[in-house]
Amino acid sequence: MNTLKLKKGDMVVVMKGKDHGKKGKILRTFPDLKKIVVEGINEKMRHTRAKRGGQKGQRVAVTHPVWAANVQVLCPSCGKITRVGFELHEGIKSRVCKKCKASLS
Repeated sequence: MNTLKLKKGDMVVVMKGKDHGKKGKILRTFPDLKKIVVEGINEKMRHTRAKRGGQKGQRVAVTHPVWAANVQVLCPSCGKITRVGFELHEGIKSRVCKKCKASLS
């Protein structure tokens, strides 16, 4: 079973690739593929055909998945990029920031 430490709704910063340094929110995760979809990151143009006679074809920007290893989580409390750790509090497992030990979710 493949699991990701990243969850839908997390703010992330892209560390590699053409969108290096950009920030965005995770819209969707694919744990088995180890990929995520981030808003405004890795957008590609898709050309659509005209549906009716009088209509024109158009170009639509579509966001594609990126490797989860190429992004890092942005901590909401300290504002720094960080790794994700886990802690147990009264039998409940929670994700925490490795730098400031604040809860991520």
